[in-house]
Amino acid sequence: MQAIGRGKLSVVTLFLALTACAGAQPTGSAPASAPPPATPTVAPPPASPGQLRDWLSVIAADSMLGRGTGTPGAARAARLIAEAMREMELNPAGDSGYYQRVPLFRTGSGLSLADSLNGAEFNDVNVVGLLPGADSALSREAVIVGAHYDHLGVGPPVAGDSIYNGADDDGSGVIATLAIARALASGPPLKRTVIFLLTTGEEEGLLGTRWYVAHPVVPLERTVADLQIEMIGRPDPLVGGTGIAWLTGYERSTMGDIVKRAGLPIAPDPRPMQRFFERSDNIAFARIGIPAHTLSSYGMHTDYHTPADEVIKIDFPHMARVVAAGARLVRLLADGPKPEWHPGGRPQ
Repeated sequence: MQAIGRGKLSVVTLFLALTACAGAQPTGSAPASAPPPATPTVAPPPASPGQLRDWLSVIAADSMLGRGTGTPGAARAARLIAEAMREMELNPAGDSGYYQRVPLFRTGSGLSLADSLNGAEFNDVNVVGLLPGADSALSREAVIVGAHYDHLGVGPPVAGDSIYNGADDDGSGVIATLAIARALASGPPLKRTVIFLLTTGEEEGLLGTRWYVAHPVVPLERTVADLQIEMIGRPDPLVGGTGIAWLTGYERSTMGDIVKRAGLPIAPDPRPMQRFFERSDNIAFARIGIPAHTLSSYGMHTDYHTPADEVIKIDFPHMARVVAAGARLVRLLADGPKPEWHPGGRPQ
């Protein structure tokens, strides 16, 4: 989250196995297609607390060096995410397998988007997997579920620790997105297509999301909703604590109404004065007219954007319950009426 002003291996086994080769850069293309998984009659739960702990312990490990945009640590994380998508048999939806190249150049104050891949100083990547919809009409429409995998990298040491691991911000969202993808891919078919979008450069100004908006996998006019997942690793006492999340801009669109009708444990954002609706990747989609919100349970903990945002601080039973609620919401968005802005709700 941005500061104000700025037979197969299971996924967990794959994550642990890939730790040994985590130094590899994103290379090559994933298979263009794969046979669809068998469809059970009842969708499995997204993930257990133990699985979430195992996955997050890899993506937020010290070996990832804080996943700073454009760094080797971020490249390791991107490779792990792409391999997880391949194992789930999501369709690769980037311009190079699961990777959507994002052209960047360095400025005096950080990083900026280049106008084209040819004009870049270097390329980073979004990681994009697609679960095709099964309805003959609605499959042309898409729901985006996403999180940003970058964080702050290596920075000024605090109490001797200089690695800004970003376990909550936004390792928790990355793992939640993958857990939801796994559950939906192995559950009953969805009507709409779902795009799982793990972006780079959120901490640098939504760079990966801005590039995706300019180069979408499904045309934006057929993208009906965006749900970002950010900082769900700890309970927020203002909405009831363990197992309850909140949705930014809850009252702005009928996505809040969908949540309420379904009885999901997701409340309105209790701190609208913090402007969280405008401080995550969702805002790039909302400003072009797509109902877009962020699912979170950030309770203003003091480890935000410090090296103390570590896996040991995550409440995994809480996170597992929020992931389950998120998976239910994504299924409602994929199968039900598309969300619409309430009057005055769309940001200008």
